[in-house]
Amino acid sequence: MNMEEHIAKKKISSLKSEIEYHNRLYYNQDVNEISDFEYDKKLNTLIELEKKFPHLKTINSPSRRVGGTITKKFNSLAHQNPMLSLSNTYSESDIRNFDKRIKKNLKEKNIEYLCELKYDGVALSLIYENRILKHALTRGDGKKGDDIINNVYTIKSIPIKLKSKVPNYMEVRGEAFISKKSFKKINIHRKINNESIFANSRNTASGSLKMQDSSKVSKRNLNCYIYSLNT
Repeated sequence: MNMEEHIAKKKISSLKSEIEYHNRLYYNQDVNEISDFEYDKKLNTLIELEKKFPHLKTINSPSRRVGGTITKKFNSLAHQNPMLSLSNTYSESDIRNFDKRIKKNLKEKNIEYLCELKYDGVALSLIYENRILKHALTRGDGKKGDDIINNVYTIKSIPIKLKSKVPNYMEVRGEAFISKKSFKKINIHRKINNESIFANSRNTASGSLKMQDSSKVSKRNLNCYIYSLNT
Protein backbone atom coordinates (compact mmCIF):
# COMPACT_ATOMS: atom_id res chain seq x y z
CA MET A 1 0.00 0.00 0.00
CA ASN A 2 1.53 3.31 -1.14
CA MET A 3 1.31 6.58 0.79
CA GLU A 4 -1.63 7.98 -1.23
CA GLU A 5 -3.63 4.80 -0.64
CA HIS A 6 -2.73 4.76 3.04
CA ILE A 7 -3.95 8.36 3.46
CA ALA A 8 -7.15 7.54 1.52
CA LYS A 9 -7.83 4.53 3.76
CA LYS A 10 -7.55 6.67 6.90
CA LYS A 11 -9.75 9.39 5.37
CA ILE A 12 -12.40 6.87 4.31
CA SER A 13 -12.47 5.34 7.78
CA SER A 14 -12.81 8.78 9.38
CA LEU A 15 -15.60 9.87 7.00
CA LYS A 16 -17.53 6.63 7.54
CA SER A 17 -17.44 7.14 11.31
CA GLU A 18 -18.50 10.80 11.04
CA ILE A 19 -21.36 10.13 8.61
CA GLU A 20 -22.78 7.22 10.62
CA TYR A 21 -22.51 9.32 13.78
CA HIS A 22 -24.62 12.07 12.20
CA ASN A 23 -27.06 9.47 10.81
CA ARG A 24 -27.63 8.09 14.32
CA LEU A 25 -28.09 11.58 15.76
CA TYR A 26 -30.61 12.58 13.14
CA TYR A 27 -32.66 9.39 12.91
CA ASN A 28 -32.53 8.30 16.55
CA GLN A 29 -32.52 11.65 18.35
CA ASP A 30 -33.80 14.10 15.70
CA VAL A 31 -30.66 16.22 16.17
CA ASN A 32 -28.66 18.03 13.48
CA GLU A 33 -25.12 19.01 14.49
CA ILE A 34 -24.11 19.96 10.96
CA SER A 35 -25.97 21.45 7.99
CA ASP A 36 -27.28 19.35 5.11
CA PHE A 37 -24.63 20.99 2.93
CA GLU A 38 -21.81 19.88 5.25
CA TYR A 39 -23.27 16.38 5.48
CA ASP A 40 -23.56 16.07 1.70
CA LYS A 41 -20.01 17.35 1.30
CA LYS A 42 -18.66 14.60 3.58
CA LEU A 43 -20.72 11.95 1.79
CA ASN A 44 -19.62 13.12 -1.67
CA THR A 45 -15.99 13.10 -0.57
CA LEU A 46 -16.40 9.52 0.62
CA ILE A 47 -18.03 8.48 -2.67
CA GLU A 48 -15.22 10.05 -4.73
CA LEU A 49 -12.52 8.33 -2.63
CA GLU A 50 -14.26 4.97 -2.99
CA LYS A 51 -14.48 5.45 -6.75
CA LYS A 52 -10.75 6.12 -6.87
CA PHE A 53 -9.95 3.21 -4.51
CA PRO A 54 -12.85 0.74 -5.04
CA HIS A 55 -11.10 -2.03 -3.08
CA LEU A 56 -11.35 0.17 0.03
CA LYS A 57 -15.16 0.28 -0.13
CA THR A 58 -16.70 -1.94 2.54
CA ILE A 59 -20.14 -3.53 2.70
CA ASN A 60 -21.20 -1.18 5.53
CA SER A 61 -20.13 2.03 3.80
CA PRO A 62 -22.60 4.93 4.17
CA SER A 63 -22.23 5.49 0.42
CA ARG A 64 -24.62 2.57 -0.06
CA ARG A 65 -27.32 4.83 1.39
CA VAL A 66 -27.50 6.94 -1.77
CA GLY A 67 -28.57 3.95 -3.87
CA GLY A 68 -27.88 3.64 -7.57
CA THR A 69 -28.57 -0.07 -8.02
CA ILE A 70 -31.24 -0.93 -10.58
CA THR A 71 -33.33 -4.00 -9.71
CA LYS A 72 -35.43 -5.35 -12.59
CA LYS A 73 -36.91 -8.20 -10.58
CA PHE A 74 -37.01 -8.84 -6.83
CA ASN A 75 -36.15 -12.34 -5.65
CA SER A 76 -38.79 -14.08 -3.55
CA LEU A 77 -37.58 -15.78 -0.36
CA ALA A 78 -39.36 -17.84 2.29
CA HIS A 79 -39.81 -16.42 5.79
CA GLN A 80 -38.28 -18.53 8.53
CA ASN A 81 -41.40 -17.73 10.57
CA PRO A 82 -44.66 -16.58 8.92
CA MET A 83 -45.24 -12.82 8.82
CA LEU A 84 -48.85 -12.56 9.90
CA SER A 85 -51.04 -9.51 9.49
CA LEU A 86 -52.89 -7.83 12.34
CA SER A 87 -56.67 -7.98 12.71
CA ASN A 88 -58.78 -4.90 13.34
CA THR A 89 -61.40 -4.59 16.04
CA TYR A 90 -64.02 -1.92 16.59
CA SER A 91 -65.97 -3.16 19.60
CA GLU A 92 -65.50 -4.16 23.23
CA SER A 93 -67.10 -7.55 22.57
CA ASP A 94 -64.38 -8.39 20.02
CA ILE A 95 -61.70 -7.69 22.64
CA ARG A 96 -63.48 -9.76 25.30
CA ASN A 97 -63.87 -12.68 22.89
CA PHE A 98 -60.18 -12.43 22.04
CA ASP A 99 -59.35 -12.57 25.75
CA LYS A 100 -61.51 -15.68 26.18
CA ARG A 101 -59.75 -17.45 23.28
CA ILE A 102 -56.31 -16.61 24.67
CA LYS A 103 -57.16 -17.92 28.15
CA LYS A 104 -58.69 -21.08 26.68
CA ASN A 105 -55.76 -21.84 24.37
CA LEU A 106 -53.09 -21.08 26.97
CA LYS A 107 -55.07 -22.65 29.81
CA GLU A 108 -54.31 -19.60 31.93
CA LYS A 109 -56.72 -17.43 33.88
CA ASN A 110 -54.46 -14.48 34.66
CA ILE A 111 -53.28 -12.88 31.42
CA GLU A 112 -51.59 -9.49 31.14
CA TYR A 113 -51.58 -7.49 27.92
CA LEU A 114 -49.17 -4.86 26.66
CA CYS A 115 -50.64 -2.33 24.24
CA GLU A 116 -48.68 0.09 22.11
CA LEU A 117 -49.29 2.47 19.21
CA LYS A 118 -48.63 1.04 15.75
CA TYR A 119 -46.77 2.80 12.97
CA ASP A 120 -48.85 2.77 9.80
CA GLY A 121 -46.09 1.67 7.48
CA VAL A 122 -44.74 -1.36 5.65
CA ALA A 123 -43.69 -4.54 7.46
CA LEU A 124 -40.05 -5.55 6.94
CA SER A 125 -38.06 -8.63 7.90
CA LEU A 126 -34.33 -7.88 8.15
CA ILE A 127 -31.95 -10.84 8.09
CA TYR A 128 -28.46 -10.43 9.54
CA GLU A 129 -25.79 -13.07 9.00
CA ASN A 130 -22.49 -12.67 10.83
CA ARG A 131 -23.65 -9.12 11.77
CA ILE A 132 -24.10 -8.11 8.10
CA LEU A 133 -27.52 -7.21 6.65
CA LYS A 134 -28.04 -9.91 3.99
CA HIS A 135 -31.75 -9.78 3.14
CA ALA A 136 -34.67 -7.39 3.62
CA LEU A 137 -38.00 -9.05 2.95
CA THR A 138 -41.49 -7.65 2.50
CA ARG A 139 -44.40 -9.49 4.14
CA GLY A 140 -45.64 -10.76 0.78
CA ASP A 141 -48.22 -13.50 1.30
CA GLY A 142 -46.96 -14.14 4.82
CA LYS A 143 -45.00 -17.23 3.78
CA LYS A 144 -42.74 -15.62 1.17
CA GLY A 145 -41.66 -12.04 0.59
CA ASP A 146 -39.65 -10.03 -1.94
CA ASP A 147 -36.02 -9.30 -1.12
CA ILE A 148 -35.74 -5.49 -1.47
CA ILE A 149 -32.28 -5.26 0.10
CA ASN A 150 -30.89 -2.57 -2.27
CA ASN A 151 -33.79 -0.25 -1.45
CA VAL A 152 -33.53 -0.92 2.30
CA TYR A 153 -29.83 -0.01 2.18
CA THR A 154 -31.03 3.57 1.62
CA ILE A 155 -32.86 3.69 4.98
CA LYS A 156 -30.26 5.40 7.17
CA SER A 157 -31.77 4.28 10.48
CA ILE A 158 -31.17 0.60 9.58
CA PRO A 159 -27.58 -0.52 10.27
CA ILE A 160 -25.89 -2.41 7.45
CA LYS A 161 -23.38 -3.92 9.88
CA LEU A 162 -24.03 -4.51 13.57
CA LYS A 163 -21.35 -3.48 16.05
CA SER A 164 -22.47 -5.55 19.01
CA LYS A 165 -21.74 -9.24 19.42
CA VAL A 166 -24.85 -11.06 18.21
CA PRO A 167 -25.76 -14.58 17.03
CA ASN A 168 -24.52 -15.59 13.57
CA TYR A 169 -28.11 -15.51 12.34
CA MET A 170 -30.60 -12.89 13.49
CA GLU A 171 -33.92 -11.63 12.18
CA VAL A 172 -35.40 -8.31 13.22
CA ARG A 173 -38.82 -7.13 12.15
CA GLY A 174 -40.05 -3.61 11.91
CA GLU A 175 -42.20 -1.09 10.15
CA ALA A 176 -40.80 1.13 7.39
CA PHE A 177 -42.50 4.52 7.13
CA ILE A 178 -42.19 8.10 5.94
CA SER A 179 -42.51 10.72 8.66
CA LYS A 180 -45.03 13.56 8.33
CA LYS A 181 -42.15 16.01 8.00
CA SER A 182 -40.50 14.07 5.17
CA PHE A 183 -43.84 13.40 3.47
CA LYS A 184 -44.61 17.12 3.45
CA LYS A 185 -41.20 17.87 1.87
CA ILE A 186 -41.77 15.22 -0.81
CA ASN A 187 -45.12 16.73 -1.81
CA ILE A 188 -43.74 20.29 -1.80
CA HIS A 189 -40.98 19.16 -4.17
CA ARG A 190 -43.49 17.35 -6.40
CA LYS A 191 -45.75 20.40 -6.51
CA ILE A 192 -42.84 22.64 -7.53
CA ASN A 193 -42.06 20.20 -10.35
CA ASN A 194 -45.73 20.00 -11.45
CA GLU A 195 -45.98 16.36 -10.40
CA SER A 196 -49.05 14.77 -8.84
CA ILE A 197 -49.28 15.00 -5.05
CA PHE A 198 -49.13 11.78 -3.03
CA ALA A 199 -52.33 11.07 -1.08
CA ASN A 200 -50.86 9.42 2.03
CA SER A 201 -47.49 8.48 3.48
CA ARG A 202 -48.24 4.78 3.99
CA ASN A 203 -48.90 4.09 0.30
CA THR A 204 -45.93 6.28 -0.63
CA ALA A 205 -43.63 4.25 1.61
CA SER A 206 -44.94 0.98 0.18
CA GLY A 207 -44.55 2.16 -3.41
CA SER A 208 -41.09 3.57 -2.74
CA LEU A 209 -39.75 0.26 -1.42
CA LYS A 210 -40.77 -1.52 -4.64
CA MET A 211 -39.15 1.00 -6.99
CA GLN A 212 -36.51 -0.40 -9.34
CA ASP A 213 -34.04 2.48 -8.96
CA SER A 214 -32.64 2.62 -5.41
CA SER A 215 -31.24 6.13 -5.96
CA LYS A 216 -34.84 7.38 -6.24
CA VAL A 217 -35.76 5.48 -3.07
CA SER A 218 -32.98 7.24 -1.16
CA LYS A 219 -34.63 10.60 -1.91
CA ARG A 220 -37.85 9.50 -0.16
CA ASN A 221 -36.06 9.61 3.24
CA LEU A 222 -37.70 6.49 4.69
CA ASN A 223 -37.30 5.49 8.33
CA CYS A 224 -37.87 2.23 10.20
CA TYR A 225 -39.16 1.31 13.66
CA ILE A 226 -38.00 -2.11 14.93
CA TYR A 227 -40.41 -4.03 17.16
CA SER A 228 -39.21 -7.67 17.34
CA LEU A 229 -36.09 -9.81 17.40
CA ASN A 230 -35.66 -13.48 16.51
CA THR A 231 -32.46 -15.54 16.70
